Amino acid sequence: MEKRRYLFTSESVGEGHPDKVCDQISDGILDCVLRQDPYGRVACETYVTMGLLIVGGEITTTGFVDVHNLTRNILKEIGYDHPKYGFDYHTCAIINTIHSQSPDIAQGVNAGGAGDQGFMVGYACKETPELMPLPIMLAHHLVRKTAEVRRAKILKYLGPDCKSQVSVEYVDGHPKRVDSVVIACQHTDDILDPSGMHITKKARQEIIDVIAKPIVKEYLDKNTKFYINETGKFVVGGPQSDTGMTGRKIVVDTYGGMVASGGGAFSGKDPTKVDRSAAYMGRYIAKNIVAAGIADKCLLHIAYVIGRAEPLAVMVDTYGTGKISEPAIETLIKDNFDLTPQGMIQSLDLLRPIYRKTACYGHFGRTEPEFSWEQTDKAQALKKQAAKL
Repeated sequence: MEKRRYLFTSESVGEGHPDKVCDQISDGILDCVLRQDPYGRVACETYVTMGLLIVGGEITTTGFVDVHNLTRNILKEIGYDHPKYGFDYHTCAIINTIHSQSPDIAQGVNAGGAGDQGFMVGYACKETPELMPLPIMLAHHLVRKTAEVRRAKILKYLGPDCKSQVSVEYVDGHPKRVDSVVIACQHTDDILDPSGMHITKKARQEIIDVIAKPIVKEYLDKNTKFYINETGKFVVGGPQSDTGMTGRKIVVDTYGGMVASGGGAFSGKDPTKVDRSAAYMGRYIAKNIVAAGIADKCLLHIAYVIGRAEPLAVMVDTYGTGKISEPAIETLIKDNFDLTPQGMIQSLDLLRPIYRKTACYGHFGRTEPEFSWEQTDKAQALKKQAAKL
């Protein structure tokens, strides 16, 4: 039988992309609350456009957040520190419209219930060492590499805003090669050709050689295509060219479209919101199941109702790769993982001020110590129990 070949594409966006600017500010405010008040309640959202940033939402805390100074410091760290980038932390206007959380919601959460209804998704697979889909991991690595090159002034013309996209060719469900790489990176006008409409061939090749090839090298071949700033130039970027809002990049934040995403965004929400904590727990469970060798792929689907602690439903799909049945895996999950909000918070130590780091380059597939849901410390116990089923 002829092997099935197909292309799968995922994208990522860098720390200077307007949506990611908003995610980082919302999570920076959350971290500030948690440093002072681990039990503070935060649902914070940010909106940014040309010259203006608005912070809003619901916060109940015993601490204090200097929203204006915190926001300007984050913008400075991202790199919006000069008018040439179209947005400047010195001069942008900031409006704070934060108010307290609804007492109707608080009475259910205070009793240990979920902070909202909805469904959350966890996933893991054997495509990469991080047990993540390859396309989204390569896309994340590209925008992270772009930021590293910019900060180190290796390519001095780069600005804070950037996007990436990777199309991977799969053969019978396994990634074999990169078919195309897309990079769009903001830059100053000193690398434009005489027409003023395109970056120079030299700059284009530098971006390929310094950023793209080191990331996708083992998946490159002679037919791999590179698309670099395909409109010709990308001088006007960031909030000057595009509005941004918290929570608009949930596919980038999760699995790059390889599986469904849950119904809610993560950034700006404290872990009593199951949009965040249950998505992290879903990833933790799925990763441990794959790491245990129980399945090569594992999708976990969890549903909650506001005010109740236990999930309404838990569903497992191993895409036919499970070594034991899916009902048996669901039994393993019930025996080894606490899926109540308080249980997830305690298991993953989620009351720490760790969240701004999650707001860029993906919430999953990370190796930094803050990402407790990436541990595989349950894998051996699951493997032993599975062997008895």
